[in-house]
Amino acid sequence: MSSTYPVALSGARARTLMWAHEHDVEPAALNQLRNISALPWVEGVRVMPDVHLGKGATVGSVIAMRDAVSPNAVGVDIGCGMIGVRTSLTASDLPDDLSRLRSRLEAAIPVGFHAHDEPVDLRRLRPVEGSGGRERLRGEKAFWDRFETLHPQVRQLETRARKQLGSLGGGNHFVEVCLDSSDQVWLQLHSGSRNIGKELAEHHVRIAKDLEHNKGLVDRDLAVFLAGTPQMDAYLNDLWWAQEYAARSRAVMMALAVQAVRDEFGDREITFDEGVNVHHNYVAREQVDGAELIVTRKGAIRAGKGDLGLVPGSMGTGSYVVRGLGNPESYWSASHGAGRRMSRSRARKEFTVEDLAAQTQGVECRKDQGVLDEIPGAYKDLDAVIAAQSDLVEVVARLRTVLCVKG
Repeated sequence: MSSTYPVALSGARARTLMWAHEHDVEPAALNQLRNISALPWVEGVRVMPDVHLGKGATVGSVIAMRDAVSPNAVGVDIGCGMIGVRTSLTASDLPDDLSRLRSRLEAAIPVGFHAHDEPVDLRRLRPVEGSGGRERLRGEKAFWDRFETLHPQVRQLETRARKQLGSLGGGNHFVEVCLDSSDQVWLQLHSGSRNIGKELAEHHVRIAKDLEHNKGLVDRDLAVFLAGTPQMDAYLNDLWWAQEYAARSRAVMMALAVQAVRDEFGDREITFDEGVNVHHNYVAREQVDGAELIVTRKGAIRAGKGDLGLVPGSMGTGSYVVRGLGNPESYWSASHGAGRRMSRSRARKEFTVEDLAAQTQGVECRKDQGVLDEIPGAYKDLDAVIAAQSDLVEVVARLRTVLCVKG
């Protein structure tokens, strides 16, 4: 167990515990955490080792509120998270040149601003078992029937949302082929709720900022909804739907990735273990110190006793599969990744395409200006982030990346 963490954040009003030292965190993020802790509805804040500045609420924060919720404590990419699955393939089964497999994955899963030409026909997909994979490729009608309950301003986006289900997006989202320490092949991907989640989140943030009880906040981006109000009920209705959309989208993409791998290996029989599908931008009602509170995790995974999770690094640096230790001090949470150590604009200024090629050597991936802001050097050291939370999770597997698809 870690003897160094947690440490209390100086100047915080509500109890704020950090799995990082203040001198290792940017001052703007520390001030943001103090602002969060000063909200009258906040019972406590927990800060993960991948912490960095966010919009309103800090990325890498877990916030427990009583009878309130802040949309920006979730973020605009509602339900963003990871899914991973171990295959029966080993490193020796992979071709020396992975470019064809990368092309298959890119053809199967739209990236960037692209979407499927038509909604994916879920009936033709073979689901990955576990984490609701089978259920999320079924029950389609009931899920989409709920779309009409979302805010009227997004109703015209249903066709687009249907076509974006099962597409990757851009930024730090990815599809990867990895190897564990036994040279077993894993598939994993990182994605969220695409445009529909963003539209819902931004719409509700605008509503929250105009509410009377938020007008005196030091940072209006921390505006909250209060329990028992129609505004909070409407937000949570839309949020629950968007979280499920994100999880379904990951299940669809994993099924598409699995099919691409099967196509690459022809008649060879390949088996796939149960998938791990976890959110790291989401809301849950949880029991904390004997009371039901609303817990938001923005850049954090649940790490209850035995919970499996995925903690990715950056393109080329691999990931960890972890199992939660159930530490109540962290609100049963752990980090969602390595976390950025510099902004995208700074990364584009400090690094070159040649740097990107050097830092992703041995990985089949894009090595161009379009993904320069995702260079590994723009992120914190993943191994150090994992080491800082040894009292929150145990390592199940260390994955190293051999192929990475980026938008």
